[in-house]
Amino acid sequence: MTQETLLYTLPGMRDLLPDELARWQFIEQATRDVFGRYAFREIRTPLMEATELFARSIGQETDIVGKEMYTFRDQSGKSITLRPEATASVVRAYAQHAMYRGSGTTKLYYMGPMFRHEKKQKGRWRQFYQIGAEVLGSDHPAIEVETIEMVKSLLDMLEVKVQLLVNSVGCGRCRPQYIELLRADLQRMADHLCEDCRRRSVTNPLRVLDCKVESCQPYIEQLPRITDHLCEECTLHFNLFRKHLTMAAIPFEVTPRLVRGLDYYVRTAFEIVSVDLGAQNALVGGGRYDGLSEVLGGPPVSGFGFAMGLDRLVMLLPDRLSSLWVETTDLFLAHMGDQAFERALELARTFRREGFRCSLDFASGSLKSQLRLANRLNTRHVLIIGEDELASGRYLLKDLSDSSQRQLGAEEIIQHLRLPGASRHQAPSGEGA
Repeated sequence: MTQETLLYTLPGMRDLLPDELARWQFIEQATRDVFGRYAFREIRTPLMEATELFARSIGQETDIVGKEMYTFRDQSGKSITLRPEATASVVRAYAQHAMYRGSGTTKLYYMGPMFRHEKKQKGRWRQFYQIGAEVLGSDHPAIEVETIEMVKSLLDMLEVKVQLLVNSVGCGRCRPQYIELLRADLQRMADHLCEDCRRRSVTNPLRVLDCKVESCQPYIEQLPRITDHLCEECTLHFNLFRKHLTMAAIPFEVTPRLVRGLDYYVRTAFEIVSVDLGAQNALVGGGRYDGLSEVLGGPPVSGFGFAMGLDRLVMLLPDRLSSLWVETTDLFLAHMGDQAFERALELARTFRREGFRCSLDFASGSLKSQLRLANRLNTRHVLIIGEDELASGRYLLKDLSDSSQRQLGAEEIIQHLRLPGASRHQAPSGEGA
């Protein structure tokens, strides 16, 4: 039989191996701890949705819907899309399951993979991961600030240095007029803009403001600012939003060119950027999306939320913190001989019932090879079982952290493993230190 060619992951996809996952798990647990303090509850939505959900919510003219979504037809001919973002799915679930009944405000958060067919860059993958939160049922600027405060608290706990950028993108009354002004100016300077900006100036003029092409920057700087063209209600909302940020002692910078890439955003828009990354420095993006529920066929409801790039956040997490969350083996049972192997199996069952993580070598290798395996499994203790231990019922327990060892019976081993510091598997503390 000939050996088949080894298959690899698809472009833009990757495996997350066990040794990498300590950083991911640390962040995920810290997220659950922090978001729980603000009364957010987790929701999990499908990876696949009807394509129409994203076409309606994100917008037909956006790059996401036009060029980046993974879309196919199922056996019935229905158009299906791997979710490129989760807000639309959360709002769909909120409406479908009538989560608005009996509650003025609903707070939800999610974690999971998203899919976009993008050009691969550092920190950007075609299957990427997001943590996000949505607040449905309140249009008060204070709920926006509380939500930003929550994610800022998480980033502070993770010792990630960031900057908050804010803007208002107006509403259905004032934004159309601004877009017409923007489109007119873009047409006049079209010869000086990149190909993407020329296309967007027709299909989605706001996206031109987010262009990163260097040659476009002098011309984009000349464009009118949306904050100079807000209606009275949007102006009041933006002023109150900034007031609450100041009251919460959250530093911010008003960035008139800040827009969101999704059509459903209105009024408040924000980004949290890393001060330690290069051009691709956005960690968190979000804003207000009043009216999205109605677009999806749900009841009228105000909404505000954000999505955070978990892939980039993992890159920024200090090694000192990720080392606090270590997948360890509490006890490795090293055995010499068939009878010792059978006793090791019996003891492993006992210790696992007591809640300890145990492992052993099924290949019956030498003691030296078993100790090497114990080290690879990040084991704290090794229990050595030989002829003398079988006869006496007392086993040699070796602590690999300091090379100390002692002879103990099974019950004594259980008590010893329960002592403070006997296990290094830790969750992030509330203080992040």
